[in-house]
Amino acid sequence: MNRPHTPESPLPMRDGVSPSCVVLPQQGHGSLLDRLAAHLPGVGHDEWRARMLAGDVVDAQGQPARPEQAVKGSVRLFYYRHLPGEPELPFEHQVLYQDEHLLVADKPHFMPVTPTGRYVQQSLLVRLKRQLGLADLSPLHRIDRDTAGLVLLSVQQRTRGAYQALFRERSMAKAYDAVAPWNAHLTFPREHRSRMEESPQFFRMQEVPGEPNSHTHMAVQAVQGSWALYRLEPISGKRHQLRVHMAALGLPLRNDPFYPEVNDPPEGDYSRPLQLLARSLRFTDPLTGQERHFESRLRLQWPVT
Repeated sequence: MNRPHTPESPLPMRDGVSPSCVVLPQQGHGSLLDRLAAHLPGVGHDEWRARMLAGDVVDAQGQPARPEQAVKGSVRLFYYRHLPGEPELPFEHQVLYQDEHLLVADKPHFMPVTPTGRYVQQSLLVRLKRQLGLADLSPLHRIDRDTAGLVLLSVQQRTRGAYQALFRERSMAKAYDAVAPWNAHLTFPREHRSRMEESPQFFRMQEVPGEPNSHTHMAVQAVQGSWALYRLEPISGKRHQLRVHMAALGLPLRNDPFYPEVNDPPEGDYSRPLQLLARSLRFTDPLTGQERHFESRLRLQWPVT
């Protein structure tokens, strides 16, 4: 199981990347290299060997892991994640606010918040760590790679829990802008509630019968011909919630590559950004009692041309 960087890691942050941790299970045979390659086969046997020989894989005491080393039982190892040939994203993030506890960033379309899939160095988190040297920086919430806008991050572990509670207790007011088709037969503002679960395609969500577990407040800000600019306020925080809720109304977000059908653009095609923007965050600071309000400086393609 992969785990994020922890305080007891013997490896420091390197080039914005905090070390990952893997725990090899009790059951296992062969050399340390064989066991590691079998547990995390996505990296490849030869690549793990090269990392070990370079000293980029260490044990809990900080000693370099040797490929031929014989071990028994559970083993904890630390390593740096990197991807050969990672595509470079031609977009820049922007830091809107920073203090000793919080950082607010504007994330462009197409950039993941944390390392995932094809992206490590190009993720927002690693870019910010590399830029600011903040090894303990951690996102307090996530927005999709396709979505642009505000991301709130914790600067230090000591106060992180207080801010995480804002999201858990639904005390964080979030508002999004979205461009989608206009249907004069639907009434706005409206409340949309439904039960959402993972679909057979693991990367998509779907609405299913049952007790609602998702809730979005929807309003119209402007109408232009067959398009409208919507203000969406998620009360709950299900993955892809706004995209699924709008598609369920027959109003799929403009340029959505997943809903209602999968229509992913080819690698390197940035011509059709999803028209969804995390526009604002509003909350009472749990440490100071101060009212906080942040607004994205990014804008969607509106009016539609």
